[in-house]
Amino acid sequence: MRAPIFVLVLSLLALAPAMAADQPEADEAGAHEFTECPGCPPMVAIPAGRFLMGSPKSEPGRFDSEGPQHVVTVKVFALGKYDVTSKQFLAFLTATGYQPKPCNKTLNLGWQIVRARPPLAYPPSEAEPPDWPAVCLDHKDALAYIAWLNDQVKQAHPTLANRAGPYRLPSESEWEYAARAGTHTARWWGDEIGKDNANCNGCGSQWDNRVLASAFAFNPNPFGLYGLLGNAWQWTADCWHPDYEGAPADGSAWTSGDCTKYVIRGGSWNNVPIFIRSASRNGATADGGEYDYSSLSGFRVARDLP
Repeated sequence: MRAPIFVLVLSLLALAPAMAADQPEADEAGAHEFTECPGCPPMVAIPAGRFLMGSPKSEPGRFDSEGPQHVVTVKVFALGKYDVTSKQFLAFLTATGYQPKPCNKTLNLGWQIVRARPPLAYPPSEAEPPDWPAVCLDHKDALAYIAWLNDQVKQAHPTLANRAGPYRLPSESEWEYAARAGTHTARWWGDEIGKDNANCNGCGSQWDNRVLASAFAFNPNPFGLYGLLGNAWQWTADCWHPDYEGAPADGSAWTSGDCTKYVIRGGSWNNVPIFIRSASRNGATADGGEYDYSSLSGFRVARDLP
């Protein structure tokens, strides 16, 4: 499997200038998908490029934390085609017996582990569909899943055994670059929220402000990625900063500053449309201490390439 991924990266590097200039259609982006091991999340290779991160002051719903706008150069990488799903996270729990903390301690809302051999695991909601994004997760839970995923990949591909990663959380700039997918509007489909483009409190979908939708319920963006806006907040690798003064310009994660909080992106099913924008950002405590965010947060994985 290692050779095909390496060949994929070489082809993407060759195509990167053209792809940055001309947005790839979703079916074109599909040619750059791969799944590295049984049970691994499907990944989409994202071409290298440069983009203007943040939002202009004229954008409706803009917060000061979205500026100043600045140019960021992003290397080729891969990003999960959609959020890690309930089914995928349950596979991790049953394999390891890992116990996430409740995202609502009062209601004891959280993932449940029954100590057995093998362990039995249950999602926060009864009869939760397997293709829902896995939520009710804090930053540490996302990192625990990724550590397990890296072990699975290295077992499948022993040549990776002595290397770091390769899976990780995306940086905030990688996330926004992928969410924009070459577009310059507030959302990849345009400036207006429209109807049935996402799941939020005012997105015009059948799930609005009631319940999660499938991780791939809506159309993909031009990079072939599903569900980056709405449905569930997504953790990134960056520590929280109130604005972009001094932010990295090379696509790397900003890991200094207030690391009691990490950046979450995308908005959720109960947020109003101003949060469902490519530039919208917020900070949440790493231990799930903020109910509104920890109960509504999931994640998708990134991968270094090659």
